[in-house]
Amino acid sequence: MTKTPLTYGSTAAADDAELALMGLIAYQELTAFEHLSSDARLSPTLVDRETLGRFAVKEFEHFEMVRERIAERGLDPQEVIEPFMASLDEMHRRTKPGDWYESLTKVYVIDGVAADFYALIASGLEPEVRTLVHEVKTSQANTEWLRERLQLAITDRPERASRLALWGRRLLGEALTQAREIGEKYDYWGALQLEGPDGRGQEMTRLFAQLVENHSRRMRQLGMTA
Repeated sequence: MTKTPLTYGSTAAADDAELALMGLIAYQELTAFEHLSSDARLSPTLVDRETLGRFAVKEFEHFEMVRERIAERGLDPQEVIEPFMASLDEMHRRTKPGDWYESLTKVYVIDGVAADFYALIASGLEPEVRTLVHEVKTSQANTEWLRERLQLAITDRPERASRLALWGRRLLGEALTQAREIGEKYDYWGALQLEGPDGRGQEMTRLFAQLVENHSRRMRQLGMTA
Protein backbone atom coordinates (compact mmCIF):
# COMPACT_ATOMS: atom_id res chain seq x y z
CA MET A 1 0.00 0.00 0.00
CA THR A 2 1.27 3.50 -0.86
CA LYS A 3 1.42 5.72 2.19
CA THR A 4 -0.48 8.98 2.05
CA PRO A 5 1.53 11.63 3.96
CA LEU A 6 -0.18 13.36 6.83
CA THR A 7 -0.26 17.17 6.59
CA TYR A 8 -0.32 19.40 9.65
CA GLY A 9 -2.38 22.54 9.55
CA SER A 10 -0.25 25.13 11.35
CA THR A 11 3.31 25.71 12.49
CA ALA A 12 2.25 25.84 16.14
CA ALA A 13 0.34 22.57 15.86
CA ALA A 14 3.26 20.95 14.08
CA ASP A 15 5.69 22.08 16.79
CA ASP A 16 3.44 20.61 19.47
CA ALA A 17 3.12 17.35 17.55
CA GLU A 18 6.87 17.15 17.02
CA LEU A 19 7.63 17.53 20.73
CA ALA A 20 4.92 15.07 21.74
CA LEU A 21 6.21 12.53 19.23
CA MET A 22 9.80 12.92 20.42
CA GLY A 23 8.75 12.51 24.05
CA LEU A 24 6.76 9.40 23.20
CA ILE A 25 9.58 7.86 21.17
CA ALA A 26 12.19 8.63 23.82
CA TYR A 27 10.29 6.80 26.56
CA GLN A 28 9.40 3.94 24.23
CA GLU A 29 13.10 3.46 23.46
CA LEU A 30 14.06 3.61 27.15
CA THR A 31 11.47 1.00 28.12
CA ALA A 32 12.54 -1.16 25.15
CA PHE A 33 16.09 -1.08 26.53
CA GLU A 34 14.88 -2.13 29.97
CA HIS A 35 12.71 -4.99 28.73
CA LEU A 36 15.28 -6.31 26.25
CA SER A 37 17.91 -6.28 29.00
CA SER A 38 15.58 -8.36 31.16
CA ASP A 39 14.74 -10.70 28.27
CA ALA A 40 18.45 -11.20 27.59
CA ARG A 41 19.03 -12.50 31.12
CA LEU A 42 16.25 -15.09 30.64
CA SER A 43 17.50 -16.31 27.26
CA PRO A 44 17.76 -20.09 26.77
CA THR A 45 21.14 -19.86 24.98
CA LEU A 46 24.21 -17.66 25.17
CA VAL A 47 23.74 -16.63 21.53
CA ASP A 48 20.20 -15.44 22.30
CA ARG A 49 21.47 -13.56 25.34
CA GLU A 50 24.21 -11.87 23.34
CA THR A 51 21.82 -10.89 20.54
CA LEU A 52 19.17 -9.38 22.81
CA GLY A 53 21.86 -7.60 24.81
CA ARG A 54 23.09 -5.99 21.60
CA PHE A 55 19.52 -4.98 20.72
CA ALA A 56 19.14 -3.42 24.19
CA VAL A 57 22.30 -1.33 23.78
CA LYS A 58 21.03 0.01 20.46
CA GLU A 59 17.69 0.98 22.02
CA PHE A 60 19.48 2.95 24.72
CA GLU A 61 21.53 4.71 22.05
CA HIS A 62 18.25 5.63 20.36
CA PHE A 63 16.91 7.01 23.64
CA GLU A 64 20.01 9.17 24.07
CA MET A 65 19.72 10.41 20.49
CA VAL A 66 16.11 11.56 20.93
CA ARG A 67 16.89 13.03 24.34
CA GLU A 68 19.68 15.10 22.80
CA ARG A 69 17.39 16.35 20.01
CA ILE A 70 14.91 17.56 22.64
CA ALA A 71 17.68 19.28 24.62
CA GLU A 72 18.93 20.98 21.43
CA ARG A 73 15.60 22.80 21.32
CA GLY A 74 16.33 24.33 24.71
CA LEU A 75 13.84 22.12 26.52
CA ASP A 76 14.12 19.87 29.55
CA PRO A 77 13.92 16.29 28.18
CA GLN A 78 12.35 15.03 31.40
CA GLU A 79 9.46 17.48 31.06
CA VAL A 80 8.85 16.41 27.46
CA ILE A 81 9.13 12.68 28.21
CA GLU A 82 7.36 12.46 31.58
CA PRO A 83 3.75 12.83 30.31
CA PHE A 84 4.07 9.51 28.46
CA MET A 85 5.50 7.46 31.30
CA ALA A 86 2.29 6.43 33.06
CA SER A 87 0.52 5.38 29.85
CA LEU A 88 3.39 3.27 28.53
CA ASP A 89 4.09 1.75 31.94
CA GLU A 90 0.43 0.75 32.26
CA MET A 91 0.42 -0.81 28.81
CA HIS A 92 3.47 -2.88 29.72
CA ARG A 93 1.85 -3.88 33.02
CA ARG A 94 -1.19 -5.18 31.14
CA THR A 95 0.95 -7.12 28.66
CA LYS A 96 3.40 -8.89 30.95
CA PRO A 97 4.66 -11.94 29.02
CA GLY A 98 4.21 -15.43 30.43
CA ASP A 99 7.52 -16.76 29.12
CA TRP A 100 10.54 -15.87 27.01
CA TYR A 101 8.79 -16.65 23.72
CA GLU A 102 5.90 -14.38 24.59
CA SER A 103 8.52 -11.72 25.35
CA LEU A 104 9.99 -12.09 21.86
CA THR A 105 6.51 -11.94 20.33
CA LYS A 106 5.83 -8.77 22.29
CA VAL A 107 8.97 -7.12 20.94
CA TYR A 108 8.05 -8.24 17.41
CA VAL A 109 4.47 -6.93 17.61
CA ILE A 110 4.80 -3.79 19.74
CA ASP A 111 7.94 -2.51 18.03
CA GLY A 112 6.38 -3.07 14.63
CA VAL A 113 3.13 -1.27 15.43
CA ALA A 114 4.95 1.55 17.22
CA ALA A 115 7.35 2.10 14.31
CA ASP A 116 4.46 2.25 11.85
CA PHE A 117 2.55 4.67 14.08
CA TYR A 118 5.56 6.97 14.46
CA ALA A 119 6.23 6.96 10.73
CA LEU A 120 2.61 7.76 9.83
CA ILE A 121 2.44 10.65 12.28
CA ALA A 122 5.88 11.97 11.31
CA SER A 123 5.10 11.86 7.59
CA GLY A 124 3.39 15.25 7.90
CA LEU A 125 6.08 16.84 10.07
CA GLU A 126 9.40 18.49 9.32
CA PRO A 127 12.13 16.46 7.56
CA GLU A 128 14.23 16.53 10.74
CA VAL A 129 11.56 14.61 12.64
CA ARG A 130 10.97 12.15 9.80
CA THR A 131 14.72 11.47 9.74
CA LEU A 132 14.77 10.95 13.49
CA VAL A 133 11.93 8.42 13.29
CA HIS A 134 13.80 6.57 10.55
CA GLU A 135 17.00 6.50 12.62
CA VAL A 136 15.37 5.02 15.72
CA LYS A 137 13.15 2.53 13.90
CA THR A 138 13.96 -1.11 14.65
CA SER A 139 16.27 -2.36 11.92
CA GLN A 140 15.15 -4.92 9.38
CA ALA A 141 17.96 -7.20 10.58
CA ASN A 142 16.55 -7.15 14.13
CA THR A 143 13.04 -7.88 12.85
CA GLU A 144 14.31 -10.77 10.75
CA TRP A 145 16.17 -12.25 13.72
CA LEU A 146 13.05 -12.09 15.89
CA ARG A 147 11.00 -13.69 13.12
CA GLU A 148 13.51 -16.49 12.55
CA ARG A 149 13.90 -17.14 16.28
CA LEU A 150 10.13 -17.38 16.77
CA GLN A 151 9.78 -19.63 13.74
CA LEU A 152 12.46 -21.91 15.20
CA ALA A 153 10.61 -22.01 18.52
CA ILE A 154 7.37 -22.98 16.75
CA THR A 155 9.13 -25.64 14.67
CA ASP A 156 10.59 -27.06 17.87
CA ARG A 157 7.17 -27.11 19.57
CA PRO A 158 4.27 -26.62 17.11
CA GLU A 159 1.78 -26.21 19.96
CA ARG A 160 3.34 -22.80 20.64
CA ALA A 161 1.88 -21.40 17.40
CA SER A 162 -1.73 -21.05 18.53
CA ARG A 163 -0.75 -19.62 21.91
CA LEU A 164 1.61 -17.04 20.39
CA ALA A 165 -0.94 -16.13 17.69
CA LEU A 166 -3.54 -15.43 20.39
CA TRP A 167 -0.97 -13.44 22.35
CA GLY A 168 -0.15 -11.44 19.22
CA ARG A 169 -3.80 -10.49 18.77
CA ARG A 170 -3.99 -9.29 22.35
CA LEU A 171 -0.81 -7.24 21.89
CA LEU A 172 -2.20 -5.64 18.74
CA GLY A 173 -5.36 -4.62 20.57
CA GLU A 174 -3.35 -3.05 23.38
CA ALA A 175 -1.04 -1.25 20.95
CA LEU A 176 -3.92 0.19 18.92
CA THR A 177 -5.78 1.28 22.06
CA GLN A 178 -2.72 3.09 23.31
CA ALA A 179 -2.06 4.71 19.93
CA ARG A 180 -5.65 5.98 19.81
CA GLU A 181 -5.52 7.34 23.38
CA ILE A 182 -2.19 9.07 22.87
CA GLY A 183 -3.26 10.44 19.50
CA GLU A 184 -6.36 12.01 21.04
CA LYS A 185 -4.70 13.22 24.24
CA TYR A 186 -1.87 14.97 22.40
CA ASP A 187 -4.12 15.96 19.50
CA TYR A 188 -2.14 14.46 16.65
CA TRP A 189 -5.45 14.30 14.81
CA GLY A 190 -6.34 17.91 15.63
CA ALA A 191 -3.07 19.04 14.08
CA LEU A 192 -3.97 17.43 10.77
CA GLN A 193 -5.15 19.63 7.94
CA LEU A 194 -8.30 17.79 6.95
CA GLU A 195 -11.02 18.60 4.47
CA GLY A 196 -14.66 18.47 5.49
CA PRO A 197 -16.34 17.75 8.85
CA ASP A 198 -15.62 14.04 8.59
CA GLY A 199 -11.94 14.48 7.72
CA ARG A 200 -10.58 13.60 11.14
CA GLY A 201 -12.57 10.38 11.41
CA GLN A 202 -11.63 9.33 7.90
CA GLU A 203 -7.95 9.99 8.54
CA MET A 204 -7.99 8.01 11.78
CA THR A 205 -9.76 5.13 10.04
CA ARG A 206 -7.16 5.11 7.28
CA LEU A 207 -4.26 5.28 9.70
CA PHE A 208 -5.47 2.46 11.93
CA ALA A 209 -6.39 0.30 8.92
CA GLN A 210 -2.81 0.64 7.74
CA LEU A 211 -1.45 -0.30 11.17
CA VAL A 212 -3.60 -3.46 11.18
CA GLU A 213 -2.65 -4.35 7.60
CA ASN A 214 1.07 -4.03 8.36
CA HIS A 215 0.70 -6.11 11.52
CA SER A 216 -1.20 -8.83 9.65
CA ARG A 217 1.58 -8.99 7.08
CA ARG A 218 4.23 -9.41 9.78
CA MET A 219 2.23 -12.18 11.47
CA ARG A 220 1.75 -14.00 8.16
CA GLN A 221 5.52 -13.96 7.79
CA LEU A 222 5.61 -15.88 11.05
CA GLY A 223 3.10 -18.36 9.64
CA MET A 224 0.35 -17.10 11.95
CA THR A 225 -3.06 -15.54 11.44
CA ALA A 226 -3.29 -12.04 12.93
